Amino acid sequence: MSAQERLTDVLYGLGWSTVKRLPEPMAVRLGTTVADLAWKRRGKGVLRLESNYARVVPDATPERLAELSRAGMRSYLRYWMESFRLPAWSAERVENGFEPKDLHHLTDGLATGRGVVLALPHLANWDLAGAWVTTKLRTPFTTVAERLKPESLYDRFVAYREGLGMEVLPHSGGTAFGTLARRLRDGGLVCLVADRDLSASGVEVDFFGDTARMPAGPALLAQQTGALLLPVTLWYDDSPVMRGRLHPPIEVPESGNRAEKTSVMTQALADAFASGIADHPEDWHMLQRLWLKDLDPAKGPGAPAAPEKGTA
Repeated sequence: MSAQERLTDVLYGLGWSTVKRLPEPMAVRLGTTVADLAWKRRGKGVLRLESNYARVVPDATPERLAELSRAGMRSYLRYWMESFRLPAWSAERVENGFEPKDLHHLTDGLATGRGVVLALPHLANWDLAGAWVTTKLRTPFTTVAERLKPESLYDRFVAYREGLGMEVLPHSGGTAFGTLARRLRDGGLVCLVADRDLSASGVEVDFFGDTARMPAGPALLAQQTGALLLPVTLWYDDSPVMRGRLHPPIEVPESGNRAEKTSVMTQALADAFASGIADHPEDWHMLQRLWLKDLDPAKGPGAPAAPEKGTA
């Protein structure tokens, strides 16, 4: 393990062991302070966030983009402060911390027994939404996690999410898809963060007027298992409560081969994500390159630049 990896592991460990003990107002202030310091430093992550926002809000002035990136960093640190504290939240605090609209899309889908795939972008706090599902709805689900370095950091994330009631599969190794398909055929729930492809096998989509690549997994799982595919978008407002919306199901096209159907469904997913991101751009925590024109060819398509919340 390198010195940088050890430091990363120690910092995350301190977050989970220390931040969760802070009174909530103090944790909120800490998150805001750290976010503002990071924003003022104008590092690579902040600059990339601002560049991504420029595609979402193309008519924004430089001043407006700066405001958005500052709000975006505060939203991002709110995610981390909440995530560090989630294991210590009571069931009541979790249940009162999230208010989703159009929940019937999920409950009706599960009631049919056909299985449901929830697909989300990196908006607000999907860990909190997941904890709400396992606590309020008493519905377990399966997800995947990117393998991080050091391995101890990956183990921390897996233990954290398993502690919230999730079944966590490694993103790498090639066995995750088969396990997810089995869970869906058994009428289960699968949740996937799906606005950024982590492989070279993603589907090209039009996203805010330019080409990006998103994972094929959600559409393929729906096709192969008959599961319902539901886009979900999340956002914060000025209250301690996170909001969300379950969008109408994305249907499998009646014609076309598997690749054509996957392309159509993934584009529909991208369109649903775009609607939520356009409404709440500051809550989209995309501090990495996303559009094909922005990707570094030396790293390969979709190569992750750093651990990110939705897959870690």
